[in-house]
Amino acid sequence: MNTQLGLELVRSFGTALLIGALVGIDREKRKEEGEAGAGGIRTFILIALAGAASAFLGRVLDAPWVFVATVAVGGGAALWPAVCQAQSHPGAGGLTTGFAALVVLLLGGLCVLEHADLAVALGIATSTVLAFKQPIHELVRKVGTEDLYAGLKLLIATFIILPLLPQRTIDPWGALNPYTLWLLVILISGLSLVGYVATRWLGTERGIVLTGVTGGLVSSTAVTLALARQSRDLKADPTAAGPLSTAVFIAWLIMVGRMVVLLTVTNPDLARHAALPLTVFGLATAGVAVWTFLSTRRAGPADAQKAGEVPLKNPFRLTSAIKFAALFAVVLLLVKGAQHYFPGGGIYAVATLAGTTDVDAITLSMADFARQGGDPTQAVRAALLAAATNTAVKAGLVAVVAGGVMWRQILLGSGAILAAAAAAWFLC
Repeated sequence: MNTQLGLELVRSFGTALLIGALVGIDREKRKEEGEAGAGGIRTFILIALAGAASAFLGRVLDAPWVFVATVAVGGGAALWPAVCQAQSHPGAGGLTTGFAALVVLLLGGLCVLEHADLAVALGIATSTVLAFKQPIHELVRKVGTEDLYAGLKLLIATFIILPLLPQRTIDPWGALNPYTLWLLVILISGLSLVGYVATRWLGTERGIVLTGVTGGLVSSTAVTLALARQSRDLKADPTAAGPLSTAVFIAWLIMVGRMVVLLTVTNPDLARHAALPLTVFGLATAGVAVWTFLSTRRAGPADAQKAGEVPLKNPFRLTSAIKFAALFAVVLLLVKGAQHYFPGGGIYAVATLAGTTDVDAITLSMADFARQGGDPTQAVRAALLAAATNTAVKAGLVAVVAGGVMWRQILLGSGAILAAAAAAWFLC
C-alpha cells in the first residue's frame, strides 16, 4: 500500500512538472523573441512544483493556509514586476506571463489535490491560449461591434431566455413545446455561427472550397445568390464560372451535411433510417462539385480568387431567431394538421412548401414527427423532398440572376442532383 501511495505521489508531482514544462516552452520561445518579462521553461517548472509541494505540505500538516499563502506570495511575486513596468513604461508589456505563472502555480496544487486530470486539461488550454496569441488577436481585430452584440444575444438566448421557457406543449394539438422549439433555434444559430466565425478567422479569400463550406454553414441560399450576382458581373470572363459553380455546389453539399447533423442530434433512429438516401443525395452533389472543380483548372489564380469574395453577415440576430422559431412553429402545426386531416400525402405538400425557403425547419419537424410515432419512411421522404425543392429553387435563382456558363453548369448539376433525389426516394 505504501508503494502504491508513493507511486501516486510521484505521478502527481510528475504531472505538475510536465504542466510547468508545457506552459514554460511557450514562454521560453517568447523570451527568445525578446518579449519583456517572459520567464522560461525552468521558471515555470519550479512554479508548478512550488504549487504541488505547498499543496502536499498543506495536506500533511492539515493546514490549508500553507497552499493559500504560497499562492498569495507566488502570485504577487509574478504580477508585481509587470505592474511596476506598466506604471513606469505604459504599453511596454502586459500581465500575460504573470497570470500564466499564477495559473501554473494553482494547477500544480490541483495535481496533488487529486484533480490531476482537470489540471492537465487546463494546462493544455493555458498553453494553447498562449501559443495562439497572434491568431486570437487577429480574430478579435476582425470582430466588429455587430458581431459582439450578436454573440451576446446568442448567450442571452441560451442562458437567460431558454431556462425561462416552459418545457411542455402549449397548444391543443401537442405540437408546440416552447423550450424544445427555442433549443432547436439555438442549435441552428450555433451551427451557422460556426461557419461565420471560420470565415472571419480564415478569410473568404482563401478560395472556393472554404467559401462553399463556411458559406454553406451560414446560408447556402446566400452563397448561391451572391455568387450568381458575381457571375453576372463577370460575363466577359467565362473562365470564372467554374470556381463560382464549384462554391455553389459545395454550399449545397453542406446543406445535406446540416440535415445529417440535425437528424443525428434530434433523432438518431431517424438519422440511421435516412443514412442511405441522404448519402445518395450527398454523393450526387459532391459529384457535380468535383465536375465543376475540374473546370477551374482552366481558370487562372485570379479567377479562382473571385469565388471567395462572398459577403456574409453574422447569422445570429434575435429577430432572425424569432422569425425562424415562428417558421418552425408554423411548419410543426402544418405537419400536425396534415397528419390528422390528410394522412396520405399532406405532409409531402407541407415539405414542398417549406423547402422553398428553408430545409432546417422541415428537417427538425420530421425528426419530431418520427419521434412521436410517425412513419419514419414518410419522414425521410418529406425531408428529402424539401431538400430537392430547395435545390430547385436555388437553381432557379441562378437562372434568373446569373447567365452564360455558370447558368448552364448549375442547370446540368442541379438536374443530376434532382435525379439522384428521385432515386433516393425509393431507397427510403
